[in-house]
This record gives sequence, structure tokens and C-alpha cells, in this order.
Amino acid sequence: MERKSIPSLCLGMLGILACLTISNGLHSDTYCLRSIKESLADPGHVLSTWDFRKNTEGFICRFVGVRCSNNQENLVLAVSLRDAGLIGPFPIGIRNCTAMQDLDLSGNYLSGSIPSNLAYDLPYLVSLNLSNNNLSGPIPPSIAYFVFINVLRLDNNQLTGRIPLELSQLDHIVEFSVANNRLLGPVPAFLNSNFSVESYANNLGLCGYPMSCCKNEDDEEDLFLVAS
Repeated sequence: MERKSIPSLCLGMLGILACLTISNGLHSDTYCLRSIKESLADPGHVLSTWDFRKNTEGFICRFVGVRCSNNQENLVLAVSLRDAGLIGPFPIGIRNCTAMQDLDLSGNYLSGSIPSNLAYDLPYLVSLNLSNNNLSGPIPPSIAYFVFINVLRLDNNQLTGRIPLELSQLDHIVEFSVANNRLLGPVPAFLNSNFSVESYANNLGLCGYPMSCCKNEDDEEDLFLVAS
């Protein structure tokens, strides 16, 4: 699957919008990271460098897996904790990192559901990778409101129900996978991207391009309405 980048103009707008809305990032982003550490078990001590006693300007930007806009202010743009062995529910407090553009919690032991309001709390996300966890429940339809999203990986979890057809509205999506879950029904007809069968493999019963046609007439009608 070919990777592309969001046009530079969109990324520039993204940075401007994030800076305008997160003028109080010093405190909210610190609380965001503190809540991640406090809500997840960390048997490998990956987060041992996350020491909040220093409390100086830019101190959280030196934490493992954290990237800020610069090292002089506590404005978090990315959290990458891939394969960190973290255990627990999705860390709700991450919503306080409201300028975040890249979130990678893949390869951990996160459980429970994906928060239904995640797209509203983190509106500037460009990349979301929650693959290879133990997440369950439905995919929230509100994920369609990630208007800047470029990468969305939810594969290798225990997600159930249908893939929200509203995801077809994600104009900038270039990498997408929900493989190895427990999903069924029609897949979204993305307007600007085509994804291979591997993006949907090993689910309970997905249908529609690039797989076999949906046998249920209602499924086909819903798919047509959303795509149009």
C-alpha cells in the first residue's frame, strides 16, 4: 500500500490551529502525561523517566516517547509508546493533550473501548495507531471527525460490530487497517483512497470492495448512500 503525505498547506494550517487553541498547554499537557502514567501498569518501567517533580519549562519534552513543538514549552505534539508493555484501559486523560498530532499506543495491552469522543478531544490528529492491543467494543462513528487523519490503524484487537460507513469521509486517509478483529458488514467506500483486502482480513464477515459484494440488500443500499 502506497504511503502519501498530507499536503504541506494542510500541515501548516494544522500547526496554526493547534497553537491558537492551546495557549494553556503548559498545565493541560503535563496533566495529560501524568494521567497516562498513573492509569497504566508499567511492568517494564518504560515510563520511569516521566518524572513530574522537576516542573520546569519544557521538562516533559525530554520524556521517553514524547515530542513537543519545541523543547522550551510543554506543548505535546506526539506520544509514541509502541511495544512498551503497558497494561490497562485506554488512558482517558490523554484528551488533555489537545494539540497532539501523532498518537502511537500500538503493541501494548490496552483493554476496554475506544473513547467515543476521541476525535473531539484530539481534533488535530494526523496519525492514530492503536493496533495490537486488546481493545473491544465498536469503532466510534465520531472517528469520521478526524478531519486531518492520515494514518488510522485499529488492527489486531477485539473490536466488534460494523465499521462506521462515515469513515468514508476521511479525505486525507492513506493508511488504514482494521484487520484481525471481530467486525462484520459493509466496509467504507473511501473517496480518495483504495485499500487492499489485507486491511480488512480475518474478521467475522466484512463485504464490499475490495472483497466480495454484500449479499444483504440493506447493506448494499447503506453503502451506496454513504459513498454518494
